[in-house]
Amino acid sequence: MVQEMGQRVLKVLIACEFSGVVRNAFATMGHDAWSCDLLDTKSPGNHIKGNVLDILGDGWDLMIAHPPCTHLASSGARWFAGKKVEQEQAIEFVKALWNAPIPRIAIENPIGVLSSKFRKPDQIIQPFMFGHPETKATCLWLKNLPKLVPTKNVKEEMMALPKKERNRIHYMSPGPERGMLRSVTYSGIARAFASQWGTI
Repeated sequence: MVQEMGQRVLKVLIACEFSGVVRNAFATMGHDAWSCDLLDTKSPGNHIKGNVLDILGDGWDLMIAHPPCTHLASSGARWFAGKKVEQEQAIEFVKALWNAPIPRIAIENPIGVLSSKFRKPDQIIQPFMFGHPETKATCLWLKNLPKLVPTKNVKEEMMALPKKERNRIHYMSPGPERGMLRSVTYSGIARAFASQWGTI
């Protein structure tokens, strides 16, 4: 536990998270971690159901934000022309998170328009760098946080798998929960967030 190591307990906000994966990784280390989303949490724990913009000034030490990527990710580029207003609103939401009165901030999103319409990411990570034999390029925008250090690179093992297995997210079957399932943070990445950024 963090307390046993003499580390300060941080007040951590996981913005736009309903799964509780990242929140629980910080909570396991003894931090006062809270998730916030418009949806109910899928995992028991500290959760605020509502608009995260309403609580940004509540004295957080660290925020990790996962803003919705529907109107931002390159995977949806063919529909961009018809949703310019929605995309602009999504970009403004990201900027509001970035400018929050929180000393340390990480924003996570797939490769997409934020690189040109916000700013280039500080780091791009892959699940296989953290023990998951899959690909899903994820951009990180970091404020007063170091780049994540890979914890267990399994790229070699991943490349021996069939393409549909290592690209599981891309080939996920259509369905009402497809978007939600694709947005859940890999547990290995969540643990890296907590172990590396929770001890600063």
